[in-house]
Amino acid sequence: MENFVVSARKYRPTTFDSVVGQSSLTTTLKNAIKNKQLAHAYLFCGPRGVGKTTCARIFAKTINCQNLGDNIEACDQCDSCVSFNEQRSFNIHELDAASNNGVDDIRTLIEQVRIPPQVGKYSVYIIDEVHMLSQGAYNAFLKTLEEPPAHAIFILATTEKHKIIPTILSRCQIYDFNRITVADTVDHLKNIAEKEGVSIDDNALNIIAHKSDGGLRDALSIFDQIVSFSGNNILYEDVIANLNVLDYDYYFRLVDALLANDIVSTLLILNEVLNKGFDAQHFITGLSTHFRDLLVSKDPQTIILMEVGADIGKKYHAQAQQAQMDFLIQALKISNDCDLNYRNSNNKRLLVELALIQIAQLMSQKKNLTQQEVSNPTIQPINVGQKQVANVAKPTEKTDNQAKDSQTKDSQTQDSQVKENIVVKTEDTVLEKPVVEVAEPVEKQAEPVQASKTLISISVSAGSKKSPTPKESTPQLGDLNESFTEEALLSAWKAYAAKVSKNTGIVSYIKSHMPVKIDEHTYELSFSNIFQENDFKKEMSKLSHYLHQALQNSHIKFTTKIEESVQPVKSKNPEESLKQMTSSNPELQHLIQNLKLELD
Repeated sequence: MENFVVSARKYRPTTFDSVVGQSSLTTTLKNAIKNKQLAHAYLFCGPRGVGKTTCARIFAKTINCQNLGDNIEACDQCDSCVSFNEQRSFNIHELDAASNNGVDDIRTLIEQVRIPPQVGKYSVYIIDEVHMLSQGAYNAFLKTLEEPPAHAIFILATTEKHKIIPTILSRCQIYDFNRITVADTVDHLKNIAEKEGVSIDDNALNIIAHKSDGGLRDALSIFDQIVSFSGNNILYEDVIANLNVLDYDYYFRLVDALLANDIVSTLLILNEVLNKGFDAQHFITGLSTHFRDLLVSKDPQTIILMEVGADIGKKYHAQAQQAQMDFLIQALKISNDCDLNYRNSNNKRLLVELALIQIAQLMSQKKNLTQQEVSNPTIQPINVGQKQVANVAKPTEKTDNQAKDSQTKDSQTQDSQVKENIVVKTEDTVLEKPVVEVAEPVEKQAEPVQASKTLISISVSAGSKKSPTPKESTPQLGDLNESFTEEALLSAWKAYAAKVSKNTGIVSYIKSHMPVKIDEHTYELSFSNIFQENDFKKEMSKLSHYLHQALQNSHIKFTTKIEESVQPVKSKNPEESLKQMTSSNPELQHLIQNLKLELD
């Protein structure tokens, strides 16, 4: 029985030109060999299965080739190349740092580096998974890595560059390998399928490429697995069943149901997916990817971002034309939020179902808004100053006769008319609606109308000669600057102290202290501690507003300061202490009387 060799080993590249998806790196290495600018240490880093170790072996084979061609590729005929192909070359040494990560292993390597090659020019040391070396091994390796013998070249390979210490990185030329694209993976699998006599369609190859996640070795392993499952004739359905991958058809059916606001069909499709053994989070992440692909397929410039087969691409384009851009964006946000909250949810299925219902309701809400706009076009409320204008009803055109009748009625009801009118003018429409006055300013104003070619103005009706209301004629507080005497200020101060609530914590201070004049409009207040000052600042806005109105001057302002603390004289008995405290705080005396407190 012939031994089976997996495709990843059987079709492993042996030349730079046969490396898949790393053309920029292989070109750089070939130019370095051509120009004889070889570094003493290289670092190959990137995801798994993208060709790091393969490129290291090809590089080691090429620099030792005795009959190097013009295309900078090994000849495969000289003694060095033959020994390399037969895996008996003494010029190439491979070390697995995952199992040889100690100081003693590095010491053995350093002793081996001193021995020159017997055949060829260079001894190449390939250290795989170099990030697994211990701290001591790194330190022991530093000197040799920085100044190796002329015949020694180190090639370090790793999938986790961030774990390598900076002193190692600084001694190496760093090459970052890219993930293999879906297109490159599909082309490579096609070539291997032709060589193996396997028939497989493009959609099945795309599923394999997506499942491999940019790793060509993983793609070849999956390919061998599918061949074992289906034989030499591989269909799309076979790949879906073997890899336990959700078919595109589920998502196309689901989005059609969402666009139709068919919640029943949506939930049934989800139930069908879960009954087949798929994880709900895997389903919701796939739905997010589906919405993303629909989004990029709406524009011809972004359709290149999709990595699917031609037949599936046509389905995406057709469904993308049915869905509007705002729907796709909101649906993508809802599905992404569901994916983020999935792990913390106690009822995971309900979370996914709720997300699908919310997406389905997006189209329902849009339809309702469209019907309302067609059946009852309205103008949103407009806030003007402290007045809120009510919604204007359906626009009704007025003819010249109707306008004359309206003017006649306005003149007849001149004495009874007490409200202002709002006139909304469009190109051919004149609307009149009474203003609804609000007693207090609205905290949250309505959004302004965003209408083009519309002039909105407020005016007094033609027949009304009503004088402005006192509220409108009163100047703003910021414009008041009447002169006043200090006696008037103290009188207003006492008046506020009389009207302020007794429950206010600062009432005793206002009654017992008077402001000291600093300049024409500035007055100073002194406090015994910071807590008293903070209590007064809470009341300062109300007090200032009262004084501004009472004295008709809005420029009055107060400054505060805290008096320097004076050590109180120790009382000889409790009566003197109590007397001293009540003299500084009159409210304490009221508290003692109300609670009927006595000294022990």
